[in-house]
Amino acid sequence: MTNTNEAANAFINQDIISVTQFNTQNLEYIFKRAHQMRELVERDGASDLLKGKVLACLFYEPSTRTSASFIAAMARLGGRIIPITQGVQFSSVSKGESLADTIRTLEQYSDVVVLRHPETGSAQQAADAANIPVINAGDGTGEHPTQALLDLFTIYEELGTLDNLKIAMVGDLRYGRTVHSLTKLLTLYNVSLRFVSPETLRMPLTIMNEVIDAKLEVRETHDIADVIENADVLYVTRVQKERFSDMKQYEEVKGYYEITPEIMKQAKSKMIVLHPLPRVGEIHYDVDSDPRAAYFRQVKNGMYVRMALLAAVLGK
Repeated sequence: MTNTNEAANAFINQDIISVTQFNTQNLEYIFKRAHQMRELVERDGASDLLKGKVLACLFYEPSTRTSASFIAAMARLGGRIIPITQGVQFSSVSKGESLADTIRTLEQYSDVVVLRHPETGSAQQAADAANIPVINAGDGTGEHPTQALLDLFTIYEELGTLDNLKIAMVGDLRYGRTVHSLTKLLTLYNVSLRFVSPETLRMPLTIMNEVIDAKLEVRETHDIADVIENADVLYVTRVQKERFSDMKQYEEVKGYYEITPEIMKQAKSKMIVLHPLPRVGEIHYDVDSDPRAAYFRQVKNGMYVRMALLAAVLGK
């Protein structure tokens, strides 16, 4: 049984940089808090749990869901937000200010910083410079830990377990930081993994080695037909144009997969389709009405998980 106080204390004033920080005990704690946050929002709409606290939301890359989710999470808990989510090019960054100096400046005004940055390792760099908690909202092709947490929470909420599941990840597995982080978390559970991608977008060897070291069953294929009948979770990702230096290579793979109602007819009646969004053609809009399409429920879960994390790192 998880020691709730011990799990809670483990988060206070801590940076959230990588999913490697998590084990099944503190995941259980965050998911329990996320449940409480859902009940709070459904019952009261908001609370004053983080009244007097300020979140600096610093995004060097475009974002809709992640930035809005963190802003909504802080607002629902009664806190305030410094939103630097657009026009970073018009800030002191354009004058050549380093990331470390930007972080040191923002911590003078705030209690926690959420950072998205195009360079892998930038979140750790920011955390090293800061005296307040830094939460990684995506660093290049590295990690996106809070997305992985909400993905895992959604799987649990939808299917009632995180064990003995067949999970298929489809699309851009090479550059997709969401699938990198989620795969790392899934190594904590008894699951089997199927990686579906074109040859040029295969899961990186470093991630594959972690799966193998965890002794999980894993297979690679380029064909959705190989996985669709048995999958409990179909996790679909877009091919990320912004990660390609060679546009010819992007054009070759951008339309490689599309989940359609016809494909869904082959899937189990009890399974879910997830997507970190935005989508750009990987899931047909007609799939949205399928009760197994869980990606917008996944979006809402993101707010609850981020409410739980913000409360935890701020000791509330």
